[in-house]
Amino acid sequence: MVVTIARQFGSGGRKIGKKLADRLGIAFYDKKLITIAAKESGMDPDVLKAVDEKATNSLLYALSLGAAATFDTTVNIEPQLPMNDKLFLIQHDIIKKVSAEPCVIVGRCSDYILRNRKDCVKLFIYADYEDRKKYAMEVYRIPEDKVKNAINRTDKSRENYYNYYAEGVWGDPSNYDLCINSGKLGVDKTVELIISYLRQRGLV
Repeated sequence: MVVTIARQFGSGGRKIGKKLADRLGIAFYDKKLITIAAKESGMDPDVLKAVDEKATNSLLYALSLGAAATFDTTVNIEPQLPMNDKLFLIQHDIIKKVSAEPCVIVGRCSDYILRNRKDCVKLFIYADYEDRKKYAMEVYRIPEDKVKNAINRTDKSRENYYNYYAEGVWGDPSNYDLCINSGKLGVDKTVELIISYLRQRGLV
């Protein structure tokens, strides 16, 4: 079983994913994928971190070269590819590998990459703006006069990334098995709801 989590900024999606993984006793992958990608590719982790979950407009060029035709990093990645595309291809391969064992994966088009897995549960975590604003200010220490811009900018970046590399629309309920307003339940109760759902599916 694999649980993928797409999330709005300030919804607590990452924290929910980590607590869920801890409760289930399975692996958790978020920024850890950057560390693995850097180790496997030999690239600078700081460079990869700067382009993580950010799209370019060059993938058609990559496809024309045949470098990404199967989204498999076992092929040679063309050096001309922008770093964003290189990272996506590397993470695509890593997600395929790590999902051989039960895990929770946050973001990075993981729901799309694993879309053909019958045991992949695809979640979207969202919340009302005021709840997200409060969370971002408390958890990320973002000043009140900057929090609206941070929310809008981050969500737009995630939306562009998903809509560019995946087939579908980020946040569209039809892409997910379950969409949860975490602001109504809080982190812990959202985790409980997910576990209950997994039990109903016979996955735990």
